[in-house]
Amino acid sequence: MNAPRTIAFDTRLDCETQFLACLEASTATLAAFDPDFAVFPLGSISIDTALRAFLARGGRLRLVLHDTAHIERHYPRFSRLLRDYGHVCECRQTPRGLRQLTDSFCIGDERHIVRRFHSDHLRGAAAFDDPPACELAQHRFDAIWQESQVTLQVSKTGL
Repeated sequence: MNAPRTIAFDTRLDCETQFLACLEASTATLAAFDPDFAVFPLGSISIDTALRAFLARGGRLRLVLHDTAHIERHYPRFSRLLRDYGHVCECRQTPRGLRQLTDSFCIGDERHIVRRFHSDHLRGAAAFDDPPACELAQHRFDAIWQESQVTLQVSKTGL
């Protein structure tokens, strides 16, 4: 086990770098919540490659979001990933009663976390090899997950 480390960030590039680092450090689970995933580059080649490697190793991906429009319009690679790995990926959409939630985070293996303090801003922090730093966010994610409904399903024909 490595010593816990925390990295602050305040730019889009730094946020994307920490998101990729969290993804690459994770082996079993990736759980993420964001209003629309516009800042998390799910459609980039590097994230697509890392997600496919993660899922091919037996990882499981769970995403919760308020609005699917950005993913549907801007992330065709992610749509293909959902088609190819739908058996280990699930996306859910929050009900109207939770749409006021404005934080944004990604938790890997309940040990690593990338958190933006407010979805309108890029300021945040990443913590690696630090399960206590992930506990509250993991409980929050699980509660949001339970209240949300399945979305972004791809049919057998890919439509």
